[in-house]
Amino acid sequence: MDELKQLLDLDVSKYTEKKNGLTYLSWAIAWREFLKVYPDATYAIDKDVDGNCFFGNEKFGYMVYTSVTANDVTRQMWLFVMNGANKSVKDESYTYLDKWKKEKTVDAISMFDINKTVMRCLTKNLAMFGLGLYIYAGEDLPQALPTNISCTDLIEEAVAKGYTAKDAENSLIKHYKHGMEFITKAEHDEALKGWQDVIKKVE
Repeated sequence: MDELKQLLDLDVSKYTEKKNGLTYLSWAIAWREFLKVYPDATYAIDKDVDGNCFFGNEKFGYMVYTSVTANDVTRQMWLFVMNGANKSVKDESYTYLDKWKKEKTVDAISMFDINKTVMRCLTKNLAMFGLGLYIYAGEDLPQALPTNISCTDLIEEAVAKGYTAKDAENSLIKHYKHGMEFITKAEHDEALKGWQDVIKKVE
């Protein structure tokens, strides 16, 4: 449960980029951050008997599948092989009309498309454990889960310096983008030291 909360709370927005209206997280960054929480984690890419890592047919296109195992829990994910415009690639190139009724061409499937989709699938797979899950929910930042850390000492320190409990709360929001109900132990200790170092307010 601690690992789940840690991954759900992790803000990876500074590592993301937007393309064609979608937000992407680098697979290398995602795997690095995941290993910090689950250092013994492993992943696998599904392959057929010939060693191919894609499944499907020339009519509908192709899918790739990955699985991630952490703490003896294995979760699977899948993603269709697509081009840079997020269109399914097939054996032969084809055309379609975009929203402006302009004709666009989707090139035939290539190993570049397959490789890129596999790594995007792995990143999506990690989200099933909580890492960057908020991205797939269409959110800009993770929604923190409430904690049970008491902030009484923070408030008392702020009041002793001539400030109010609201001032203490606002300082947390300013620095950590959330209030006392979501504070972590590290943030609590840092904030307490900060209030201890504050010069007493002169009315």
